[in-house]
Amino acid sequence: MDPKVFTNIARAIADASLNGHSEGEILSNFCSNLNEAGIPVKRALLGADTLHPVLAGRIFSWHADKQDVELYEFGRSITEEGQRKWHSSPFYHLETSGEDSLRFRILGHNGDYPFPVLPELAEQGYTDYLVTMTRFGERAVIGQLNSVYASWTTTHGEGYTDKQVETLGALIPFAAAAVRSASVRRIAETVAETYLGRNAAQRVLSGTIGRGEAERITAALWFSDLRGFTRLVDTVSPELIMPLLNDYAGAAVSAIHAHGGEVLKFVGDGVLAIFRDDGNLQNACLQSIKALKSCLRDLREVRNRRANAGLPVTDMSVALHVGEVLYGNFGGEDRLDFTVVGPAVNELSRISGLARSVDQRAIYSAAFKQAAGGLNEYAISLGRYALRGVENPSELFTLDPSVLR
Repeated sequence: MDPKVFTNIARAIADASLNGHSEGEILSNFCSNLNEAGIPVKRALLGADTLHPVLAGRIFSWHADKQDVELYEFGRSITEEGQRKWHSSPFYHLETSGEDSLRFRILGHNGDYPFPVLPELAEQGYTDYLVTMTRFGERAVIGQLNSVYASWTTTHGEGYTDKQVETLGALIPFAAAAVRSASVRRIAETVAETYLGRNAAQRVLSGTIGRGEAERITAALWFSDLRGFTRLVDTVSPELIMPLLNDYAGAAVSAIHAHGGEVLKFVGDGVLAIFRDDGNLQNACLQSIKALKSCLRDLREVRNRRANAGLPVTDMSVALHVGEVLYGNFGGEDRLDFTVVGPAVNELSRISGLARSVDQRAIYSAAFKQAAGGLNEYAISLGRYALRGVENPSELFTLDPSVLR
């Protein structure tokens, strides 16, 4: 390959990385440039493990006859059949052998194939197959993201020339570095969203990280916690507590996110969330009511499943309030939390504490009732209560049990 062409391809990869292109875009552009330069790639696969609470990794598939790159995501758990296929793959061979590449000339081969994928490729008319693994240095590893593995297949009548394989091998590290950059950006977004919440993550990644940097917002506020959780902790085996928390918190988080809310933090067995005003406070309140109903409905399934499996079960109380809060960064110089603070949050905490004493699964303030448009056909008054730290007694409400079924 002409040195100028080589440089142009390498520069194109760098430009794609610097401009924030995705892994699929990087692979597609790279393969197109290789073909234009005379390296006949017909199909390419590129994959990398990742740092994600659910996914183990992603594989991107490019084919010269297709317009779009296909994405395959695989989870952390793997079936016995999946494990068997992985162990018989050339990628597993590279991982365990320490080799960086493996080439197999399919054209003209007689006899057995060392990997099950090869006869499949032969039937599809492929003539040459190159598998590569670009490993990262120890300080560049993030979670399971420690390498980029890829395959490069051609249908050219004579396969790849040795010079083409050499050139491809020299260019692949550029592509791997660009893919790592895109994957790290994706990991940063995933980790931030997982631990901070969606909106907070976007704010932090866009530069809102100054200590005390906050804005005033009006929102419907949600706090839910488990009923009898302290007793459960004292009476069941410790290894059963985390799965219980995951099952119950999972129902709450799914319901909140499904109806436009944002989970800000977990406080022990509690969940603090907000439904932002965004110009329509009544809608925010009604969305939180929908989330409440969805959450309690899903919890019935959680309890039934756990009870049938002989696992401990409990129930959840949800408190709703509304008010103006400060939304932003609070904490020490080297440890910040992105959350909400203010009198309305304190009042929400007091209301939540009363949910247990009045034995209600759902409880909300008069301010919330008014902001939601009355809820007159569903609201049941629980009376007026003196809340610690709140000047005047507050009337609290629950929803008609028929609504919560």
